Amino acid sequence: MSTELLPPVAPEVLAEAVEQLTARLRKKLDAAVAECGERAEAGPDGSVVVRFGEDTLVTLRPGPAGAVTAPGQAVCSCLLAPRCLHRAAVLGAAPLADPAAAAPEPASDAVPAPAASEATGPAEDSAAPLTPARTGAADALWRAAAEALSAGVGAGGTVVQAELLRAAHTARVAGLPRAEAAALRVVRGLRAAREQARGQRLGDLTAAFRDLLAAAALLASGAAGPELTGSGRRAYAQGGSLRVHGLCREPVLSATGYGGVTTHLLGPGGAFHTLSDVRPGGLARAKGAGTASVALGGAVLDHAGLARGGLLIAGATVSADGRLGAGRDVRATPVRGADWSEEPVAALFARPVREAVAEAFDAGPEAAAVLLGCDVEVLGAAGEHLLVRVLDGGPLVRLAPAHPHPELPHTANLRRIGAHPGLVLRVLGRPDPDRTATLRPLAVGPVPGAAGTLRLPEEWRGHADLGYDRLQGDHFPRGAAAPVPVPEAPDPLADAPLWRVRRLLESGVAGGRRAVAEAARAADRAALSVPLRRAGLTSAAELAEALAAEADRRPRDSFGRLVDPSPDAYARAWLASAVHLAAAERALVTASWS
Repeated sequence: MSTELLPPVAPEVLAEAVEQLTARLRKKLDAAVAECGERAEAGPDGSVVVRFGEDTLVTLRPGPAGAVTAPGQAVCSCLLAPRCLHRAAVLGAAPLADPAAAAPEPASDAVPAPAASEATGPAEDSAAPLTPARTGAADALWRAAAEALSAGVGAGGTVVQAELLRAAHTARVAGLPRAEAAALRVVRGLRAAREQARGQRLGDLTAAFRDLLAAAALLASGAAGPELTGSGRRAYAQGGSLRVHGLCREPVLSATGYGGVTTHLLGPGGAFHTLSDVRPGGLARAKGAGTASVALGGAVLDHAGLARGGLLIAGATVSADGRLGAGRDVRATPVRGADWSEEPVAALFARPVREAVAEAFDAGPEAAAVLLGCDVEVLGAAGEHLLVRVLDGGPLVRLAPAHPHPELPHTANLRRIGAHPGLVLRVLGRPDPDRTATLRPLAVGPVPGAAGTLRLPEEWRGHADLGYDRLQGDHFPRGAAAPVPVPEAPDPLADAPLWRVRRLLESGVAGGRRAVAEAARAADRAALSVPLRRAGLTSAAELAEALAAEADRRPRDSFGRLVDPSPDAYARAWLASAVHLAAAERALVTASWS
């Protein structure tokens, strides 16, 4: 199904359209949605029309933001409109609008902030108490998510998605934008999985369900912290005067059509900061934003220059995750930066790897801003990864592209590096919390004093940004080293029998509750739990057994007839197993960096 012509639709508009359908029409909705993509045509004045037969025409007229954000912007010519199948099907076929696209405030986190009274202050002040409206919205989210989980991808069509979207809208109205975002991730994942979109991973959808159910449960119980009850706007605290040194820049490309750049900076005391410029535009903007002007306090500098230079900022505002705000009182002056071989940047590469990884994994929502630096020796390519060894007796580490898009140079640069076994280089990147000893490098540079290391142009100031700069042959030492056998890197995560739990959880996401019951029945529950117990993973075994038992529970009414059980207990059993699995896998990943 091609939906390229259809404009994005606000989640609440689709939810309302599906709610107005009769039960008979809801059964026909998914089939009607599948036919809409090929029927879409560009209409006059920027509208999009979809024809059903000879007499029925659905017209979408997006607003100034390019999205359908009000029911009146979607009209159908049939007699049943607006409570008709045609209108709901077209809205269901259209992509979901990002909430930021329809909001009056800027989409980028790095654009100038509103008035200081709204944008600045301690980050904790953005948290609000859990009111009855918020707990009610959390209950609605839990019920919708539990129903969607019980149905699975196969039965998670437009009607199930609309229930999630309605609950997401309720969460937004109640002031829970993070819970709303979690629900939208699940809906987008369900759509991608049903359409078998390229790049869609069942593991990602499983994680999205886990995050949504966990957030809804915490909010409904009143135990949620500020990371869930905070406002949708990022809170900025006064940071006074800061001198920051550029580390590297990273292209940003989102699944919702946004693109741009994030420049990583190092501040006083080794604190990480970021300055972002992300707006609608997709890949083209991500590629071009690397040389876009920096919008901060009147600084005459672009992101390429900032990544290799520095700023002296007066009246700085900083969010909890290290992002620099661009309020009206901020003033910034370009200053000389520090080469990777100079302090304070050089200290990043002298820090023990395990210590840096532990800090990154403990950072929680701020983990994206915490980078790891290390000096490594290239061993060679190993499958899709590049295998390196941290110098001075460090662990074997896999380097994987920070962004796999073929039009971004991450992958090509890693391939060039992999063709030079024995090369030593300095790497700055983000440790992958889901894979054993895996680093996603953002930039590389030469190791000071080493002979067989990179030879970069002087204007690059000692490092290459892998998402923008392209390494060439003359950047490597002369004389190719002879290929050497690449050792097999240990993978405690793959070797542990936790994969059995992961497969059980993912089968539930794909096929719903019945798939979990059938999988446990067919493979015999002992085959699921015995390997886990032998490996000392007793809690994982008990939780998996409880999940299988709940999935297979078949209650009967007073006449002995089978009835559908409530999905609540099943969702709680699934969530308990999923949360424990995530914690166990994170512990193994952390240990792999030793």
